[in-house]
Amino acid sequence: MPTTPSIGVIGGSGFYSFLDDVEEVHVDTPYGPPSDPIAVGDLAGRRVAFVPRHGRDHRYPPHKIPYRANLWALRSLGVGRVLAPSAVGSLTPDLGPGTLAIPDQLVDRTSGRPQTYYDEGAAVHVSFSDPYCPHGRRTALEAARSTGWDLADDGTLVVIEGPRFSTRAESRWFAAQGWTLIGMTGHPEAVLARELALCYTPLCLVTDLDAGIEEGEGVTMEEVLRVFGENVGRLRSLVADIVTALPAERDCPCPNVLDGLELPLELP
Repeated sequence: MPTTPSIGVIGGSGFYSFLDDVEEVHVDTPYGPPSDPIAVGDLAGRRVAFVPRHGRDHRYPPHKIPYRANLWALRSLGVGRVLAPSAVGSLTPDLGPGTLAIPDQLVDRTSGRPQTYYDEGAAVHVSFSDPYCPHGRRTALEAARSTGWDLADDGTLVVIEGPRFSTRAESRWFAAQGWTLIGMTGHPEAVLARELALCYTPLCLVTDLDAGIEEGEGVTMEEVLRVFGENVGRLRSLVADIVTALPAERDCPCPNVLDGLELPLELP
């Protein structure tokens, strides 16, 4: 069993029990500590590092998550691939609660979040036209199909600032753009992973229809937590299946996105 984790998982509280032989690793970063000590353990014959996105006690709201520290800490431990399960809302009635969506595009509607490592020194412009790892997405889609998930195999995730949910007018406007999913944490996670030349694959569990999609009370935290709790065991199993299926070597474009660029800092 290798001792260095090559795969990282950034997820919620339902993922604490999915690793075996766990050790906690404290990692210092130039951006402060990650959300919590990194749990490194065994999963499906691979060494995996897990960081709870919101912290163990859910103390970080979406706009306060130490995204830069989380991704930096994972790379410093040897992680090359990141799987990112999260709860999202649906902007279309076609994707109901319980659907697994693996989007292929992202729209940023956040404000004020630090979203780059390259904000001092030489300007660094990283390609982000396709924000997710193509090989990671393909592996995740194949694993999900093999286990019978109600699956959306593409889509656009719009990330809002939060922590509030959308108004009905905002929700209808997002849907009118053709965007299909809405969340609060998929950015800047994805772009920071790209800036570190990491593979990043989102695993989006639809927990609700957003406020403008249907009449009713709108989205509630109780509803989100209930649907996520009903599906978290299945989502953990899917992560294990993806970990098993990922090849040892990364032969996607992600490891080479920084080639030829002059970086103003030394990466871990």
